[in-house]
Amino acid sequence: MAIYIVRLGSPRGAGEGLRLGTVRHLPRGVRKADYAKRDYFDAWLPELAPSAKLVHAAMSKPPMDEARWRRFARSYRAEMNKPEGKRLLEVFARLSESADFAMGCYCEDYSRCHRSLLAELFLEHGAKVVVAG
Repeated sequence: MAIYIVRLGSPRGAGEGLRLGTVRHLPRGVRKADYAKRDYFDAWLPELAPSAKLVHAAMSKPPMDEARWRRFARSYRAEMNKPEGKRLLEVFARLSESADFAMGCYCEDYSRCHRSLLAELFLEHGAKVVVAG
């Protein structure tokens, strides 16, 4: 059993289970009824996404250099260290002991996406994590 970390919109992997969108914004130009059909997500969980303020700061001046990435990572981790984030991380880490499911974001570059940080956070909480994209 594991949490699969995926790129939303990519083809689903065998056995990845329920797909959760850990993004601040819904996919543009896609009808709600088509989110799952188009391999975005089955359920939306923006509580594990970076805050709107943090997303805006990250997207305002692409590309993201190393210093900006470190600031973003530090800020995102601080957001997830608040009680609400810690509880969600713990719940999903425990669920990964008995179920397969996936979480993800739209970003093309995994190394500069909050999903890479989310994978680290889940590992720190004892979850088994499979990075699928």
